[in-house]
Amino acid sequence: MAITAALVKELRDTTGAGMMDAKKALTETNGDMEAAVDWLRTKGLAKAAKKSGRTAAEGLVAVVVDNGKGVALEVNSETDFVAKNAEFQEMVGDFAKAALGVDDVEALKAAEINGKSVAEILNEKIATIGENMSVRRMTSVEGENVVSYVHNAATGGMGKIGVLIAMTGGDEAFGKQVAMHVAAVNPASLSEADLDPAVVEKEKQVQMDIARESGKPEQVIEKMIIGRMKKFMAEVTLLNQQFVVNPDLTVGAAAKEAGAEITGFVRLEVGEGIEKKEEDFAAEVAKAAQG
Repeated sequence: MAITAALVKELRDTTGAGMMDAKKALTETNGDMEAAVDWLRTKGLAKAAKKSGRTAAEGLVAVVVDNGKGVALEVNSETDFVAKNAEFQEMVGDFAKAALGVDDVEALKAAEINGKSVAEILNEKIATIGENMSVRRMTSVEGENVVSYVHNAATGGMGKIGVLIAMTGGDEAFGKQVAMHVAAVNPASLSEADLDPAVVEKEKQVQMDIARESGKPEQVIEKMIIGRMKKFMAEVTLLNQQFVVNPDLTVGAAAKEAGAEITGFVRLEVGEGIEKKEEDFAAEVAKAAQG
C-alpha cells in the first residue's frame, strides 16, 4: 500500500509521533493505521494511545428516561446548522420518546408517531430541510435508578454527548456526577469483567512487546506486565477510574460512600467513528458559486 502524506499526517495527529517515525511505522505495517499506532507504542514513540475515531458527522444525541429505562439515540445530519434547527430537534425528541418502546434501530424506524412511521417522517424531513439525515444508533439501560446527562446541550435532553447511568440506591445528584465523569473520561466498560477480551489481550501483547524492547529477562517482564495491566484496567474501566469529582477515590469507592451500586452506563457521542469527506474550503466556495 502506498504511504501517502495524508496517512502520515493522520498518524502524527493521532499519536504525536515525529514525521519520520510515523512514516516508518506505516511502512512497517503496510499502511495499517491501527497496527502503526501499536508499532509506535511498542517502540516508545507514540505520545498518545488514542485511535483516530474522529468525530466528523453532525447531528444530535437525545436521552430520555422513563420508569427505570433510559434510551440514548443518535440522529445524524450533514451540517451543524441543521442540528441547531428547531424542526430537526423536535423530530429527534419525538424519535427518542418512541425509542423507549422498541429494542433496536430497525424496530424504531418501523414505529409509528401520529400515524406515520419514523422512516416516513425522516424521509419527509430530508425532503423539506434539503439535507441527508439518518437514525444511526440507539442503546439503552435499565435499573432501579436511571440518571441522564447531556454535554454541550443544544436543547433539553439532547446535544453532542449523551450519557445514561443505571444504579441501585444512591440519588440523582450522585448519578449526575458519575454521568459527567463518563462524558469526560469515556470509559471502555463498567468493570474488568465487562471489558472485551480481545481488547485486553491486544493491550497485554503491546505491553509485552514494549517490555521486551527494554531487553529485560522474561521473568522480570511477566511481573512488569501484571503491574501495567492493572494500570490499564484502572484507566479504562469505570469503577476503577479515579473519580473526576474526587480523584482520591475510584468511582466504585465513591459509589459505595454514596450508598449506590452502578450497574450499567451508556455514552453516545455524535459522529463517533464516522469519517466525513474533507473538502478544500476555497474549492467548496467556488463550487457553490458555480451553482
